[in-house]
Amino acid sequence: MSADRATGPLRVALIGAECTGKTSLAMAMARELPGLWLPEILREWCEALGRTPRPHEQAGLMRAQLEREVRGHQEAARADLRWLISDSTPLVTALYSVELFDDASLLPEALAHQRGYDLTLLLEADLPWVADGIQRDGPAVRAGFHARLVATLHAHRVAYVPVGGDEDERLAGALAAARQAYNLRTR
Repeated sequence: MSADRATGPLRVALIGAECTGKTSLAMAMARELPGLWLPEILREWCEALGRTPRPHEQAGLMRAQLEREVRGHQEAARADLRWLISDSTPLVTALYSVELFDDASLLPEALAHQRGYDLTLLLEADLPWVADGIQRDGPAVRAGFHARLVATLHAHRVAYVPVGGDEDERLAGALAAARQAYNLRTR
């Protein structure tokens, strides 16, 4: 068994507000490294049901994302992949519950989980905002959520690496941070 498999895939989390390029970057990272990309449960759920979640549905969505990560970690390990890239995390779901429903009940578990990633990449809200149907509210909402996300990470001392710029700059910065985290892990 390789050293990589013995320790399992390095878990990379991409977080950010709406329309910050999480999915595009996660897919590009998975191709480049290579690694396993885990899509966001919320996006799939909204597309399947044609609406955004209600307050009582948030906990189930968070649990589904957690379960997807467990299965993804096992799948990546079986495939001998060094990287597992999560396209958003339970922390984003928990903070949307705070933002939209004034419900902080999911936050403690989500914060504890967020600290378990090997690397958290926070995508800056510096890309042009693009509407994509029911999931996006607008640039003002994006800016407010980004500020809430940064404040939460700081307040709870969750380490992260900011990633911004155009698509190429984002990918270069994200890959450099991921490779540095991998090198630190394997020393």
